[in-house]
Amino acid sequence: MVLALALIAAFQLGSWAFHQLTGLLINILIAFFLALAIEPAVSWMSAHGMRRGLATFLVFLGLAVVGAGFVTLLGSMLAGQIITMVEGFPGYLDSVINWINQTFHTQLRRVDVQEGLLHSDWLRKYAQNSAAGVLDVSAQVLGGLFQLLTIMLFSFYFAADGPRLRRALCSVLPPARQAEVLRAWEIAVDKTGGYLYSRGLMALISGVAHYVLLQALDVPYAPVLGVWVGLVSQFIPTIGTYLAGALPMLIAFTVDPWYALWVLVFVVVYQQFENYMLQPKLTSKTVDIHPAVAFGSVIAGTALLGAVGALIAIPAVATLQAFLGAYVKRYAVTDDPRVHGHRPRNQGGPGVLARVRRLWGP
Repeated sequence: MVLALALIAAFQLGSWAFHQLTGLLINILIAFFLALAIEPAVSWMSAHGMRRGLATFLVFLGLAVVGAGFVTLLGSMLAGQIITMVEGFPGYLDSVINWINQTFHTQLRRVDVQEGLLHSDWLRKYAQNSAAGVLDVSAQVLGGLFQLLTIMLFSFYFAADGPRLRRALCSVLPPARQAEVLRAWEIAVDKTGGYLYSRGLMALISGVAHYVLLQALDVPYAPVLGVWVGLVSQFIPTIGTYLAGALPMLIAFTVDPWYALWVLVFVVVYQQFENYMLQPKLTSKTVDIHPAVAFGSVIAGTALLGAVGALIAIPAVATLQAFLGAYVKRYAVTDDPRVHGHRPRNQGGPGVLARVRRLWGP
């Protein structure tokens, strides 16, 4: 009984520790797949005489410069559009009030609407809630920055000390197992790179398609908005599509409200085309898994780990499938018509019409 109680206590302690460390484990998992993604570039630079730590630093520096440049350009665009919307808000309000007066034969004035809004209880409660939520938003921002720093730190060590990590892992395994671990590692690098390649290609196609639409509608900052839609919709799972489409709709609304509706319709139609036509084709070719398996793995990953699971599900399943495929013995398939979906004529029974005639005939 003492042994049973000790085992139960150890299980409870392990379960508690696992739940407490779930966030850290997810960050380490993201960092591991990020290190796998940059592994080819780091290995190529290391093979040409550069130290592995310096090569990893240069790769991260390049990614940081590109990301900072994109965020700066996007921030300047948003700031300009927000100023334009604030300056043009009285004109929008006048047009709405005129439409209401002409349609419903009312006598609304902009001064009355502004006074009603300024003295409304809803605005007062919203201001109080916003002031109280500033600290929560600040805490979330700081937590997100700390999480990003943790992921970057772990991914840097995984990429820079990749050979040492593989050597330490193989040192506790027999030679046969060492070959399997190294093979699995190599497969994971290939599949992760193929997945990122497919995502980058879909981001390029999506960005070009939305850029053409925005340019045709004469929406300002069409190139930047195209890049925004391509990157956010492909590399932010689950809610990336909605975030990507909201910004072009907002900018198009400042030009013409009908343009925002056209952008919404195009985003919805293109998303369906991407989900059912483009993504399964590219994923099956670059990651070498069936489209149904890719779709199911994303759903399963989302159910298990949320947005993180949706992002890493496809490369993880592709790695597991390729690794297990090396140990599955395959045989030659017989030349049987049933393999191709046909029924043998000499073995088939009577058809449906023949059965009906036999049943109702004399």
